[in-house]
Amino acid sequence: MVKVSKLAEDKANVVEVPHSVSVRQLADLMQVSAIDIIKQLMRNGIFANINQVIDYEAAAKVIAALGSEAQLKPLVATGGTKRYRPQEGELGALKLRPPVVTIMGHVDHGKTKLLDAIRQTNVVDTEAGGITQHIGAYQVEVNGQKLTFLDTPGHEAFTAMRARGAQVTDITILVVAADDGVMPQTLEAIDHARAAGVPIVVAINKIDKADANPDLVKQQLADAGLVIEEWGGEVVCVAISAKEKKGINELLENLLVVAEMEELKADPSRPAVGVVVEAEMDKSKGPLATVLIQTGTLKVGDTVVVGGTWGRVRAMFNDLSKRVRKAEPSTPVEIMGLDNVPQVGDILTVVAGEQQARALIQKHQQEKHAGAVSLDNLYDQISAGQIKELDVVLKVDVQGSLEPITASLERLAIEQVQVRIIHSGSGNITESDVMLAIASKGLIIGFGAGVEAGARRMADAEHVDIRLYDVIYNLVDDVEKALKGMLEPHYVDVIEARAEIRAVFSSKKKKIAGLMVTEGKISRGAKVRVRRGDKILHESNIDSLRRFKDDVTEVAAGYECGVGLNDFGEIVAGDTLEFFRKEKA
Repeated sequence: MVKVSKLAEDKANVVEVPHSVSVRQLADLMQVSAIDIIKQLMRNGIFANINQVIDYEAAAKVIAALGSEAQLKPLVATGGTKRYRPQEGELGALKLRPPVVTIMGHVDHGKTKLLDAIRQTNVVDTEAGGITQHIGAYQVEVNGQKLTFLDTPGHEAFTAMRARGAQVTDITILVVAADDGVMPQTLEAIDHARAAGVPIVVAINKIDKADANPDLVKQQLADAGLVIEEWGGEVVCVAISAKEKKGINELLENLLVVAEMEELKADPSRPAVGVVVEAEMDKSKGPLATVLIQTGTLKVGDTVVVGGTWGRVRAMFNDLSKRVRKAEPSTPVEIMGLDNVPQVGDILTVVAGEQQARALIQKHQQEKHAGAVSLDNLYDQISAGQIKELDVVLKVDVQGSLEPITASLERLAIEQVQVRIIHSGSGNITESDVMLAIASKGLIIGFGAGVEAGARRMADAEHVDIRLYDVIYNLVDDVEKALKGMLEPHYVDVIEARAEIRAVFSSKKKKIAGLMVTEGKISRGAKVRVRRGDKILHESNIDSLRRFKDDVTEVAAGYECGVGLNDFGEIVAGDTLEFFRKEKA
């Protein structure tokens, strides 16, 4: 019999929990059913659904009731999507902070009009003349309490920040037009918010219109899994008219209620950590970055690292263009003094000096792609305890394929890992899909679906695994083998060049395509794929490659050439040729 030491037993009973965690995540950490967590929360007077976020104190009570001990998880300094999490010992310094709100929804449903209505009626410090400078974020005041709004409507911008490693938003407003209802982008926005674990508040807009039908919207939301409070669910829903400024104050008051439930806290006494929400190069001021402070207080004179650059804060301006000396949690400020323009979503960290700054930048670059998940490394990451859920973006050719594939994948759960479809839909794989996979550290599976050129480039650059199938059995079998560590080596297509067919010439045996190389470099040994719009017509090998009358081995972007293809003559001017090679993933 093997004796287990007292220390090992104690460690086994300790559960590390971040400052806030969703019910689903807590269930995974405890390795119990989410229903058990929900029941225990109800005994403590908290009514939460599986996607709702609870604070550390509530989670600690549940963990204790289930026979384990909670321990606060420290912040990981770089890499991965995160909100700031307090370090151990900081709890005494925590203070409530304003919530950060992002507005999402379908195009033309009124996201921008709602932002404008809030801005015009509730801007903090309006005696200074209102907002005179657009810095990507601003604050409003309701009943003496502040709310911070990110002026980045749309789930693409929201997820782009998460993909860069920052989870800024505390609450999402989902805008749905009362005369139009739930649309494809509405469903995408819901999936993106859920993947981030962010509470959703629904604003049914355009109730002033004659054909408005709020009840139909509520039914469509319920069908999408968002059941509003009026119908016995958990989701706050407010009817508004951004055009006539009706319901705006009620919406803001409800945001404060949701924020109160979230108990959003930060420590203003520590060095600042923040996120870039906008950045530009100004001709007179140099690199400028709008930073939303997440915890701590940023002061003029602080040395900061922001993504891959650093500098000393020489000046700060608030959203009213006023110079300020400091910025506390949930406050947006524009800063001057960086060496270069950072990227949106980069993390700002205050450091002691130049030496520490350069060391942190080097570490950031080394860890940039750490943790990328693919079917090939999935088993290794499972074995190392690095992942508890396999997040999958699923795109199919027709809607009817979604249900059987989703059901088959979700049944594949093994003891350590649950397969979770974070977004699904019909159509080609887009940049938005890749961005969501980056942000969620997931992978993309396509069934009968193509990959848009921009999406393929982004996936290659960010090491996102895209798997394409046309047989359901093969799709499910590959994922199951990956979960069990039995998957055969996978080969991917590496795109070397793209060219547009400008003219087609006939010879005795075949057709010759007159090309303009638009991207990369054509090599004679490459394989070639013929595309017409989104469709792939044929894959072949290069039979001949010429510049004028000369045989050549390669042709770079910006030059014309002639290419003969094996076994395919149905090419026309306007088709695109994609040159690629196979490489082991």
